[in-house]
Amino acid sequence: FLGSTGVGAGAFGAHALKSTLEQQKNGVENWKTAVQYQIIHATALLALAALSSGSSKNVMQVCEKAGKFMTAGVLLFSGSIYCLVLDVGPKKVAGPLTPVGGLLMIIGWVLLRLM
Repeated sequence: FLGSTGVGAGAFGAHALKSTLEQQKNGVENWKTAVQYQIIHATALLALAALSSGSSKNVMQVCEKAGKFMTAGVLLFSGSIYCLVLDVGPKKVAGPLTPVGGLLMIIGWVLLRLM
């Protein structure tokens, strides 16, 4: 899901939303950042699924927890950037979600160190 929607968001931003994104200061760059983090973490989630398959119970549990943090993180991080760039929703809500999402993604990566 995150991979396909990331590719779609990237294509949509490069074509249909191009003029809208160019009107905002750093709109194109911010959109690209959101897409990039979404695609990277979609790939990481696929790797976690492959790693946990046939692994020990401990490895499976760590992969599951890391995956949950990464998923929640990318939804908040990239999702809030998409909303901010498109001026959807209150900025007082979307703005603080970006660093929270980033922190959740970091926690997901740190959890992998526990394996």
